Amino acid sequence: MAIDPVCKMEVDEKRSKFRSEYEGRNYYFCSEECKQEFEEDPEEYVV
Repeated sequence: MAIDPVCKMEVDEKRSKFRSEYEGRNYYFCSEECKQEFEEDPEEYVV
């Protein structure tokens, strides 16, 4: 399971419809809203 970097919810990366790539790494989200928030400012959420 992956962790949504915005809301910290567990996300099944195999089933998630909401994905984004940033600096060569894939991120998975629980919702379109979390995905959009991440994509507006990914540096805020990348560890």
